[in-house]
Amino acid sequence: SDPIPEHSLQLILEAASCAPSVGFSQPWEFVVVTSAQRREAIRACFDRENSKAVELFEGEKAAQYQRLKLDGIVESPLNIAVFYRPHNEPVLGQTSMDEVGRYSVVCAIQNMWLMARSLNIGMGWVSILDPEQVKHILGVPSNRELVGYLCLGYVDEFYSQPELER
Repeated sequence: SDPIPEHSLQLILEAASCAPSVGFSQPWEFVVVTSAQRREAIRACFDRENSKAVELFEGEKAAQYQRLKLDGIVESPLNIAVFYRPHNEPVLGQTSMDEVGRYSVVCAIQNMWLMARSLNIGMGWVSILDPEQVKHILGVPSNRELVGYLCLGYVDEFYSQPELER
């Protein structure tokens, strides 16, 4: 729960902004979420979606799913929602493959992840969310698409293998 210094946040966002993007479109938008009220609302959204997801698994897989730590929305000091912003006119390189704009946003997220790790900051990607509810909670325009909801914070240690692999 230790706060992330403003300087570190800026380095993480600058790394994201340096990501490659098809047609130099830079179609990403970042919403830094520090408000406890908004994070509680996002957590409630997670809880609703998570309870639906539990029902998809049976037996040991269900038990394993319930043991996993799947979010840090409230526990971490900082959340960042990352959105894809479609362009209103054709973009060089995106005329045949519309999805490459979204792929560009994923490249920005990877740059964020690498910078965070270099600063000894852990980052988790919460994907068990209703994107429309998240947009409503954060007051984001309806034409944006949620690509990632990220929780950042200092961790006790970095494992040699991802937790889900272990």
